[in-house]
Amino acid sequence: MKILVCVSKVPDTTTKISFIEGDTKFNEEKVQFIVNPYDEWYALVRALELKETIGGTVTIITVGDATVDAIIRKALSLGADDAVRIDAQPKESYFTAMQIANYAKANNYDLILTGKETIDYNGSEVGGMIAEFLNAPYISHASKLEIQDQKAILDIDITGGVETVSVNLPCVVSAAKGMAEQRIPNMRGIMAAKSKPIIVVVAQETTSLTEVVKYEMPPSKSECKMIDPEDMDQLVALLHSEAKVI
Repeated sequence: MKILVCVSKVPDTTTKISFIEGDTKFNEEKVQFIVNPYDEWYALVRALELKETIGGTVTIITVGDATVDAIIRKALSLGADDAVRIDAQPKESYFTAMQIANYAKANNYDLILTGKETIDYNGSEVGGMIAEFLNAPYISHASKLEIQDQKAILDIDITGGVETVSVNLPCVVSAAKGMAEQRIPNMRGIMAAKSKPIIVVVAQETTSLTEVVKYEMPPSKSECKMIDPEDMDQLVALLHSEAKVI
């Protein structure tokens, strides 16, 4: 089985966010970048588990310039066979999905996995777009994945229960919590990752459909007011006059 896992470079969750160029660009200076956790913990680890049980290969793919290579090596250290970097700035979801789909179409993958979303933009768009470009089935936010007789059997958490679906391969799946357990790379994996190939592919010309107009920070949280639990009159008054919920 040939599995392709899409990974993204995202800021560490402790990053102090700021913007430059008239608030139209994220300021990457002094930012620590990591592999998007949903891509690494769930999509990539489940792909490696499938490789270990039914055989095959696991290839990582991302869109980015050479600064992404360190992130790719981290993902390779978990056990993927090789990696592909499409040499372009990931301008938007459509652009990113088109580049990945073009590569996937030319290399006949049985299964394409993504994380359910990235932790920076939280768009949850790329997986569905890849599936559309490939004319392949798409299952989003899957919490369990098994392969049986050239079919993917998936669980999806829904309100009040779990939905189980079966879909023919090839397909595209976005992975959510429950798909796999986080793995920590060992020293052997880290050393092996240094020699694993990263194939650099020239990006194809693609029209961008969106542009960033402006970023802005959310409003600051208001001051927390502490109220004596015995003073119900003050609580009711504040809920009425300030919170305006009653």
